[in-house]
Amino acid sequence: MTNRFPHLRQDFAASLVVFLVALPLCVGVAVASGVPAELGLVTGIVGGIVTGLLPGSSLQVSGPAAGLTVLVFEAVRQFGLPALGVVVLAAGVLQLVLGALKWGRWFRAISLSVVEGMLAGIGLVIIAGQLYAAAGLKAPASGLAKIAGLPGAAVDALRSTEALVSLAVGAGTIAVLVLWQRTPRRVRAVPGALTAVLLATVVSLALGLPVATVEVRGLFGAVQPPGAEAFGVLGRPAIFGTILAFALIASAESLFSAAAVDRLHSGPRTRYDRELMAQGAGNAVCGLLGALPMTAVIVRSSANVQAGARTKASRVLHGVWLLLFAALLPAALALIPLPALAAVLVHAGWKLIPLRQLVSLWRGYRGEALILVVTAVSIVAVNMFEGVLIGLALSVAKTAWEASHVRLEVVDKGAGPVRARLAGNATFLRLPKILDSLEALPQDRPVELDLSGLHHLDHACRTALESWAERHSAAGTDPVKVTAPRAATHAEAPAP
Repeated sequence: MTNRFPHLRQDFAASLVVFLVALPLCVGVAVASGVPAELGLVTGIVGGIVTGLLPGSSLQVSGPAAGLTVLVFEAVRQFGLPALGVVVLAAGVLQLVLGALKWGRWFRAISLSVVEGMLAGIGLVIIAGQLYAAAGLKAPASGLAKIAGLPGAAVDALRSTEALVSLAVGAGTIAVLVLWQRTPRRVRAVPGALTAVLLATVVSLALGLPVATVEVRGLFGAVQPPGAEAFGVLGRPAIFGTILAFALIASAESLFSAAAVDRLHSGPRTRYDRELMAQGAGNAVCGLLGALPMTAVIVRSSANVQAGARTKASRVLHGVWLLLFAALLPAALALIPLPALAAVLVHAGWKLIPLRQLVSLWRGYRGEALILVVTAVSIVAVNMFEGVLIGLALSVAKTAWEASHVRLEVVDKGAGPVRARLAGNATFLRLPKILDSLEALPQDRPVELDLSGLHHLDHACRTALESWAERHSAAGTDPVKVTAPRAATHAEAPAP
């Protein structure tokens, strides 16, 4: 056994750590998404056993993620729980297609500011929504309404003893999560989230606190594969935007997580296209089971690496432990207070907001910081999919603007021709500035226009420069002499 599995001891120990980290998160994400708690465990099981066995990344761990909570909640609210399996299945198939087309590597080209803005927006919505859950109150539907309604919710909570008790349980859970990071390293071998939830459960039971707990249906009662009628939702055009959002956001988060995990260990590197297909296969299975979508989760993945995992056996075993728990101890879920799970997600949402990165970006790259903030605000104000599209559009526009940097140098010695030299990238974005400068040149003097310093000259700029040269030459002066860009077939060409 030792010869066939030389790292079994390390992988076995790491799998237990990852299982303890994943358990409260799987349940918490499911409850926050508005679906039965067991479905979070199902996704964790599939992420461990199915995706864990497939090639791609050797050490990152997949399961239900806080980053998809808002999207899942909106999908369930709009299309109903039976349609969730159809959406997740279709998103998984799309991921498989993208992986087969070798698009996995292109997800690494997405602006990091857009991804961090996406996570920040998700984090804000999660925090706002789970504060209502921590008080036992019903949260508004939209992200903006959640944030705007917090003052009123606070007033309502202060008037209710049960709400105050529920908030106290949640606040205590967050306190344990924060203070747990300051305990000795040996103590931190037990995950903070699990410890906080266990303590909240014990205290609630011991004191008989009037707090809501997780509703339990049983594993087989919660799993509802989508029937033929559920696929009728594909006749609604709005569903395809949701499917695309599931696929793209889950893929981006998984592959960014893979890049981060690769920096934590010296083992085999991630094969991005295969990892994308592995995520697609996992989501397809989750869809067939009517469960939550999955993505690679950096919290579980980093815990796996730090616990000493060496091979993919650790993530597969963590899925086995989740399966055994869901099959043998489902009643234990009914003891968990909902405000404790809400607190775990508030803490997770806070960690999604990159405050330190935002400060450093603002100091060195204000354009990137602006993209991050606008993406986050758009997600809160509109929705996840459109917010990400706004961020991507801003990123592309910023890149196009920077790529069109051009410099115009004018040399006028007072006699003879005026020499104007363009260098850089002349695109339509900079055309107004170029024309303003050229039209300010003396009309009664010959002009020599040197374009040899241009790396790129688009059609709009070329046409506009030719038109300007014609107008200037028509004033009775010598024709404008144009030195063509280096890529041109001749070095010098008079204006037509």
